[in-house]
Order: sequence, then C-alpha cells, then structure tokens
Amino acid sequence: MDTSEGFTSERTKRYSRQIVLPEVGPLGQLKLANASALIAGMGGLGCPAAYYLCAAGVGKIGVIDGDAVDLTNLHRQILHSVNDIGSPKVDSAKEKLNALNPECTVVPRGERLTASNVMEIISGYDIVLDCTDNFATRFLINDACVIAGKPLFYGAVLKFFGQAITILPGKGPCYRCIFNEPPPVGITPTCVQAGIMGVVPGIIGLIQATEALKYLLGMDDLLTGKLLTFDALTMELKKTDLRKNPKCPVCGSDPTINKPVEYELEPCDLDRDGANIDTVAYIAKALINEQTDREALKNERIGKESL
Repeated sequence: MDTSEGFTSERTKRYSRQIVLPEVGPLGQLKLANASALIAGMGGLGCPAAYYLCAAGVGKIGVIDGDAVDLTNLHRQILHSVNDIGSPKVDSAKEKLNALNPECTVVPRGERLTASNVMEIISGYDIVLDCTDNFATRFLINDACVIAGKPLFYGAVLKFFGQAITILPGKGPCYRCIFNEPPPVGITPTCVQAGIMGVVPGIIGLIQATEALKYLLGMDDLLTGKLLTFDALTMELKKTDLRKNPKCPVCGSDPTINKPVEYELEPCDLDRDGANIDTVAYIAKALINEQTDREALKNERIGKESL
C-alpha cells in the first residue's frame, strides 16, 4: 500500500495526533479511510459512535434509523438539536457528520432493518454496530451478521447500566449464545418506563466505537467472548468471560437458523398496548403512584404505632 497516496497536508494534519501512535501510523490511517461501518440506530448509542468513527477517519459510514428526532431524545442523542425536532434522525446525523469531517461519506437510510432488507444492507459494509433499542432488532442483526460473517459490535443500556460485546463470527460466541431468544413482549421494561441516564449510552457508544476502530486497525484484545458491563452508580467496569454455545441455533455446530428471523417489535417509545406514550403524562402518573404508595405506608405505620 502506498502510504503517500491520498495523504494531503490537510489530511495529515487532521489525523496527526492519531497517526503518531505506533499502533496506527500512516498505514492504519489508510485502513480507516478505506473502511466502512454500518451503524444501526441513531439514538443514544449510535450518535456518539458515529461521531467518533467519523472523526477518526472511517471512510464510509452508513446510518439507518426510521425515527424522527423528538424532544425527549435530546438529553442523550448528541447529534440532534432542537432545530432537528421532527426531522428524520438519519438526515440530522448526516448533516452533523458532514460538518465534522467532509472526507467521510455518510449514507443515510430512513428505514428500520427487517428480515427482508438486512442482508442486502449489511452487505455493503465491513462491520456493523448494533445501537438499537429493542430485542427484536438485536436478534435480527446478530443472525444476519453471523450468516454473512460480518463483525458486529453490540451495545445496550438501561437506567444507569450498560453492556457491550464484540462478536466475530467463527471466533467466539454470538448474541444468541448468550441470550438464546428474545423475551416475550411486555416482560422487560422500555427506556420510557425504566428511564436512562443520558451519559450512559454515550459511554457505551464510545466503547463500541473503540472496539470497531481497534478491529479495523488489526489490534488484538477485543471484547470477543467477553461481556463488558458498566455501572454508573458505582463507576465499575467488569468483564465476564462468555462461552460459545455449541447448540446455538445460528452459530452452533448444527445451525437451524440460516436466514434472518423477524420477531415482534417493541420499540423504546411504545407502551404495552402498542400505543405511543405521552412521556410527561407517563412520568406524572408514576410520580403520583409513588407518592400514593408512600402515603399508604406512612398511614400503615402510624396505625401500627397508635395500637
């Protein structure tokens, strides 16, 4: 590879603090320029991941999300602003990423991944970052990446907690090795119901981006076969070793899943009946219920003390 090809003085200056690293150098920077990454989800995880991959010089970044920017997104989805409310998230993301680094080609797709389009979409990229917010899409992306042999960088968050895994098909466990299948709809709380501290997806999204850059640069010691968990309350990071499941239906010795499977979707902003939640009303109701419970316990305690 000709390290001088395409290295203008401006480009060299832009990435100079990165190129000086022995682990990167001019060859590594060219690797990034020739690489492509698909980021599924332009929310709390996808925004910081996309921003730093773009800043690092990844040549092509695809962003896919079918949602529009909402006011409730802005405490954690850092690519969007009040001026973007109502606009497609992918358009908002493309605008900010192009402003940050015009050398990066940003490909927006204002749709959600489905069993019918996922294989075609991921085929155009070297790696995939799963920054989605629901189990159905996570399993869909995992299965598609395993079948296609695409490296996958997974992250998820809720409340003050986050987790990340790097999935390299054929070299370690996949998402199904760990979780097997999606939980029934309604079993787990959504982020509207449970809440999310805005900085947590930022931290996990950057871990995903870091793992992706390390992989593209050919570095070792990835989160392959390891579950990284983060607790913002205690500021603890833990790594748990994971094992490949030989009976995994998608990556095991005798796989039964050979094409992506579509599961019932339960997006973060839907309630149990599938209707859009008015977030303010939902929170107000929760606070009223909490206050009622406190008063009931107080009255019960007073009643016992008066006996």
